[in-house]
Amino acid sequence: MSSETKLTRDEDGESIDDTKYRGMIGSLLYLTSSRPDIMFSVCLCAYFQEAPKTSHLEAVKRIFRYIKETALAISTTKAEYVSAGKACQQALWMKQALVDYDIKINDIPILCDNKGAIDLSKNPVLHSRTKHIEIRHHFLRDSVQKGNITIEKVASEDNIVDILTKPLKQEPFNLLRLGLGLMEPNA
Repeated sequence: MSSETKLTRDEDGESIDDTKYRGMIGSLLYLTSSRPDIMFSVCLCAYFQEAPKTSHLEAVKRIFRYIKETALAISTTKAEYVSAGKACQQALWMKQALVDYDIKINDIPILCDNKGAIDLSKNPVLHSRTKHIEIRHHFLRDSVQKGNITIEKVASEDNIVDILTKPLKQEPFNLLRLGLGLMEPNA
């Protein structure tokens, strides 16, 4: 939706089921945490939840069509690869910032639990299954080739971030919580 688009109360428009409209808006608001590109449009449409009209529903449908056409990650390998690339950018930025304090770090390991993403970062050949990944995401591969970082496999049971992203049984949950320092070893 263009930032110049102006939705109005549309007093003369045909009313629609506000429960359905609110449900659609709720789903879109949930998506905004991972899709900042839709934030403006969703918030604009959310403003009309009290008395939605057909024009508002059409705007929401346009957002859904946009989401359908722009899948961010079509595989877990791509999602992990893109995330590892973001981690690489942050690590290299921190490495450069530490140089100002005369702290030099040579090897920065990036831990990843997806074998496909690790293989993709180490292999300079662009496979047909990965051609849809935008060039800007290959920063990770370039950094590995230049030796600025290394990417290593982390076992699932040692992957502390799983506590934030997966439902876990009590024992692995407590072990990871211990790893985060959120509980005492004897508790």
